[in-house]
Amino acid sequence: MDVKLAVLIDGDNIPSAYVKEMMEEIAKYGNPTIKRIYGDWTKPHLVKWKNVLLENAVTPIQQYGYTQGKNATDSAMIIDAMDILYSQKVDGFCLVSSDSDFTRLATRLREAGMNVIGIGEKKTPDPFIVACDRFIYIEILKNESKESSKEKTTKKSDYDKITNKVIKLIASTISDVADDDGWAFLGDVGSLLQKKQPNFDSRNYGFQKLTPMINSIDKFEIESRENQGRGKYKLIYVRNKE
Repeated sequence: MDVKLAVLIDGDNIPSAYVKEMMEEIAKYGNPTIKRIYGDWTKPHLVKWKNVLLENAVTPIQQYGYTQGKNATDSAMIIDAMDILYSQKVDGFCLVSSDSDFTRLATRLREAGMNVIGIGEKKTPDPFIVACDRFIYIEILKNESKESSKEKTTKKSDYDKITNKVIKLIASTISDVADDDGWAFLGDVGSLLQKKQPNFDSRNYGFQKLTPMINSIDKFEIESRENQGRGKYKLIYVRNKE
């Protein structure tokens, strides 16, 4: 089934530099059939967006700031999101912002059965992050872009450290889905981690996938098993070391 996504971008709140990487990331989760960005395009700070929008077929929505101190962009984006929801043309939403004002919108869309992906900077407040099914930090996409460039290298300091809190989260999640022998299918572990903590992503810690991240932690065992149904594809299982 082709998952149709509405991508709504808060132009006042997100840097334009990595839109290409952002759209490539969104494509992993579905087909972005609606792509809109909101902002006051008469303001000079939004000039950088113009070429990027053409290259990525994103529709700019003009929203004047009618009142000083009030964010008209947020209101326009929220109204559009509800119109799209009731049109029943999409299966999910991608809300691109670091603004906690969209917390209630994300909650409302999920109440309506929509899958909600959030994308924003690491400064994004927790309430908006946990209101989404999945939350992706734009800094991850920046780091991936650096790694693919020969001119720049990604420093370890660009990534989060694997703390005891993170290890405990993984360990408890393995226990939650493990069989009687303590082994848990890694796919189930990853899914439950995402539900427990929407911003959990192995790329935050410098690993492209969950398997090498868990393999780097001495607290866990990993086992590769033959998959009877899919031939060459192995099934990865993990358990906590005693």
